[in-house]
Amino acid sequence: MARPGTRATVRDVAAETGLSIATVSRVLNGQANVAPRTRELVLRAIGRLGDQAPRPRTGQETTSGGTIYVRCPYLLTDYFGLIVSSVGETIELHGGQMILSTGESAQHTPAIVGLPDRPGIAGAILILPPEPGEELVRLRDRRFPFVVIDPRTPPPKDIVAVSAAHFAGARKLMAHVVELGHRRVGIVGGPVKWLPSEARLAGYTASLADVGVLPSAELLRSVREPNSENGYRAACELLDLPERPTALVAFNDKMAVGALWAAAERGLDVPGDLSVAGFDDLDLGRATLPTLTTVRQPLQEMGRMGVTLLMRLLNRHTLEALHVSLGTDLIVRGSTGPVPRVSR
Repeated sequence: MARPGTRATVRDVAAETGLSIATVSRVLNGQANVAPRTRELVLRAIGRLGDQAPRPRTGQETTSGGTIYVRCPYLLTDYFGLIVSSVGETIELHGGQMILSTGESAQHTPAIVGLPDRPGIAGAILILPPEPGEELVRLRDRRFPFVVIDPRTPPPKDIVAVSAAHFAGARKLMAHVVELGHRRVGIVGGPVKWLPSEARLAGYTASLADVGVLPSAELLRSVREPNSENGYRAACELLDLPERPTALVAFNDKMAVGALWAAAERGLDVPGDLSVAGFDDLDLGRATLPTLTTVRQPLQEMGRMGVTLLMRLLNRHTLEALHVSLGTDLIVRGSTGPVPRVSR
């Protein structure tokens, strides 16, 4: 084992694994005449040794430019489209090229495990990756450079990730709603076990707790797909309660638009009878009537920051901040107003 503060050697890796120095060297040099289980054993040992360990040669070492694999296994709507566009522009500014894997069918393709073996790929940007954390750890243990943008689940501590400040943004939004006098607030939540969903829900409930309102399961609906149709269905359930909420706060703008549909269907004036708010600040929220109060995520800056961090990894710079959380802004528009004196 290497002494603290010194770099590990091939001999240290061999001692860690019980393999010969020659076998470890073949793995580190990317030679093919190594059994898969032996290669995995060496890579796991390298992962345990951390930054002090010798780095395997991938055949794609680069200090600038290169080809970057960008995985966004979703439809490139206004949300993901903004992130991917800024990623592509920033890669080009760094003199690199982008290979893009996108579309919902890509969610069922085992794409990331084999990335280190693909010729010409210098690194990767993974946007809201559906893969479990264990697969990301395996990719890290192979010393392959990648950055996660908008992680779906809490990223492992040694993986570089960029996200928005979901909790702080949601707390600020709900603080605005309660300042308007609302106490019976329905929450149209996102998918369960998603990091953004849980963080935003925690932010919403924190501001309610500040004014003495405890979370109520009756006033919470969570959906599997955060789109307008599901936002509409969830809002209908909340607005049809015997005592309906005076405000609805949604996981994102699309679901908030669905809530506006549900309110209009019931003849409710927004914001006179019901306040509605979203999250993301998409163009969609500026096209509604009234326009949507929301939280602005720095989506394009998330893309730029992700590429910048990846380039630093490729140049072997030390990153002190591995999990970067970018600030959000409260955008108050016409869809929120004072609590109605009498709920109809």
